[in-house]
Amino acid sequence: MDRNLNDFSRLTSDWFWEIDAERRLVFLSGNIEQIFGRPRSYLIGKERISFANGASGAVTWDDYHTAITERRDIENFTYPYAHPDGRQRWFEISGTPIYGDAGEFLGFRGVGSDVTAQRDASDELAEQVRRFNAALENMSQGLCMFDADARLLVVNNRYCDMFGLSRGVLRIGMTQREIVEELVSLGRYQKGYTVDKLCEGTRTSLAIDHAVPVHRELADGRVIAVSHRPMSGGGWVATFEDVTERRRTEARIAHMARHDALTDLPNRVALREQRTDSRDDGRPGRLAVLCLDLDRFKAVNDAHGHSVGDALLRAIADRLRSSVRDVDLVVRLGGDEFAVLNHVQDEASAVALAYRIIAVVSAPYDLDGLPVQIGASVGVALDENDGQDIERLLKNADMALYHAKSLGRGAASVFDPQMDETAQARIILERDLRDALATKAFELHYQPLVELGGDQVNGFEALVRWRHPEQGLISPATFIPIAEETGLIVPLGDWILDQACRDAASWPSHISVAVNVSAVQLRHRTFAQTVLVALASSGLKPERLELEITESVLLDDTESILETLHLLRRTGIRIAMDDFGTGYSSLSYLRRFPFDKIKIDQSFVRNADSAADGAAIIRALVGLGASLGITTLVEGIETEAQLAAVRAEGAQQVQGFLFSAPKPAAEIARMLAGHEKRAAAA
Repeated sequence: MDRNLNDFSRLTSDWFWEIDAERRLVFLSGNIEQIFGRPRSYLIGKERISFANGASGAVTWDDYHTAITERRDIENFTYPYAHPDGRQRWFEISGTPIYGDAGEFLGFRGVGSDVTAQRDASDELAEQVRRFNAALENMSQGLCMFDADARLLVVNNRYCDMFGLSRGVLRIGMTQREIVEELVSLGRYQKGYTVDKLCEGTRTSLAIDHAVPVHRELADGRVIAVSHRPMSGGGWVATFEDVTERRRTEARIAHMARHDALTDLPNRVALREQRTDSRDDGRPGRLAVLCLDLDRFKAVNDAHGHSVGDALLRAIADRLRSSVRDVDLVVRLGGDEFAVLNHVQDEASAVALAYRIIAVVSAPYDLDGLPVQIGASVGVALDENDGQDIERLLKNADMALYHAKSLGRGAASVFDPQMDETAQARIILERDLRDALATKAFELHYQPLVELGGDQVNGFEALVRWRHPEQGLISPATFIPIAEETGLIVPLGDWILDQACRDAASWPSHISVAVNVSAVQLRHRTFAQTVLVALASSGLKPERLELEITESVLLDDTESILETLHLLRRTGIRIAMDDFGTGYSSLSYLRRFPFDKIKIDQSFVRNADSAADGAAIIRALVGLGASLGITTLVEGIETEAQLAAVRAEGAQQVQGFLFSAPKPAAEIARMLAGHEKRAAAA
């Protein structure tokens, strides 16, 4: 029999074995050395466990020993074997008990197989399954896999957590519809989501190549993005991602793109997206765009700082939101400019709304105990029922606003087509003004300031002129306002100061020069430095320079402006108030700053020789100046009678065409030379 077993073992990779009652090997088939790597003599007489225990990955031998003890079959018992070549093998044995003729137990006989390859494949598969499960359970997304019959194959815990399901609710093999029915019955989706609607959404998504995720809203407010990917051979994989925060972030970004960060009002982007043609939404009337600009906001901002300015803008936005709720849209355009869109019956309704807005904005503010009051001007443009775009309406409203501001504070103006022509002309003039600055197309003319005590010229006022290549000399009344609005007054003013100082430096030492300074210049942080540099570069003494400012400068009444004026005055420069008496608070300004001179406006002079009230005003102003130690100069003297009248009232200095029109610097030099000759001859 042993020979037959040995012959058979040569035809297979399996081997035959036999152990005695003490569990020692007593027989091994002839191919054992090729399998175990050891001679049969080494193995015979030993218990199997003795040469198997040295292998790593040891297993329990309880089943093996129990089967032998109970004399029952050994079935597919697997154990590791440390092969001499250093590699671990896995052997599987099966056997049955054998008995003698008298029924005594002799041992076991059976067959063994090398199952290393199968065991390695099984281990590899187990590792793959472990990795798959680890990946599945560590996904940030929920996942379900369905077969071609829409039955559940795989589901991860993230899916259950996402929908608030216990793992026992879902069973492998249940259909997608059954899962959806469970979710709907538990109220996981918002109202409106039905089983049919959800299942149809899945079918639709699978039918579309490269379908975008389907967004589904849950009852608790979360948003789930569901993607469906078909599998080859049928079925699909569905992934579920919670995109609630992403959607919120996207909504915040979209909101920020269309809203002002400071006031949270819609911005220009939102304004452009607003529907223009009122006929499209069925509402009666016309669309009106109102542009709102704040009066004196810059003064508040400069005086109290940007934090107060920001608080004021927020307060204005709140008022516009709450006080004009019936409007379509309130927009912050930027800076201190706002816009309002509203459908109105007619032009009168739009104007009424404009003045209502002015009243709302102009009411006093209390900003954490700080009282603030500003004003507003409004420009109005109405859609002419031809579907004008928002940009055009906004441009028209802006032109109307410009016109409203020219009327004075707190005014409203409706766009007129002629304003467009005026605006175009202004744009051209602004362009030419910039070119003129670059090409130095400006020149200074000077008008004498006469001391009445000796009828002597003691100074000149510098007056800028623009010699346009096509229009000739352009009046300062035309281009100075544009220069102030565009900020070009700063470089223009710098040039005027420098040139006036250079011209005056060539005059006799007792002759001074007066230069007009705008509020825009004074607000500029380098103004004082510019004045001092002009004096230093020309060599003109500070005592010979007089700076003329108007009431509009002191309307702002900021600490920085007053500090600049005091600094310049301490150097010896004289400060004069121009057009004195024309403002409602001229007298109060004399308490705020120690002026060296007040120039009485020419409007009081025109009838001073014949009207008692004009002469009385001049008398009062001259007397005021005398009591305060301030020099008084009367402007606009054109006749001998006017001169006699102001002389009689005690004025100290005069200026006007009676003495000379403004003349170029070259003629001033000849004028002064003539005065010197006459003085020498006398």
